[in-house]
Amino acid sequence: MSNIRANRVGEQMKKELASMFTRDLKDPRIEFITVTGVDVTGDLQQAKVFITVLGDDEKKNDALQALTKAKGYIRSEIGKRIQLRKTPEIMFEFDESIDYGNRIESLLKEIHHEDDK
Repeated sequence: MSNIRANRVGEQMKKELASMFTRDLKDPRIEFITVTGVDVTGDLQQAKVFITVLGDDEKKNDALQALTKAKGYIRSEIGKRIQLRKTPEIMFEFDESIDYGNRIESLLKEIHHEDDK
């Protein structure tokens, strides 16, 4: 039962974070961030937010620094919007699955191109 609730809280956090990144946060380093997923623990104490950033490694690091700096504000806003008794501690991580998928796709194209020769 707690997994269902944790999934619902995670989805609601994902929606609210996406809204905050586009409307509320004015830091220019946060412009090209996409929230790809939120994993919340069963006891709702911690939330791992997976993000992707459009740009190079420098932009990714700048975006992560901006999010780390704004973590307190983000957590308090999430608490207000979702109205939980205790707001989960938020940790931001890069979602490597998109890069991994792109790498696999390029390898498959390369193999297919070699087969055509």
